[in-house]
Amino acid sequence: MWVILGIVLIAGMMILIEVPRLLKSKWHKELWVFTILLTVGTVFNIGLKLHWNIPSPLYLMIAIYKPISRLIYGS
Repeated sequence: MWVILGIVLIAGMMILIEVPRLLKSKWHKELWVFTILLTVGTVFNIGLKLHWNIPSPLYLMIAIYKPISRLIYGS
């Protein structure tokens, strides 16, 4: 439980540091990217600490490239 609280606090500190700079510079697209990436990273970190079964991104790449490989190499 303390580890999850630490993860959330670190994410909060990152928000406090980065968001005012991004808003001041009027970088709204970068703010959206920062928000999405920080949210995804925080959720995955919490999931790892709660021992969720998170699949590897490699499985997605295999699912995409295996049909292409079969088409090219014919096997």
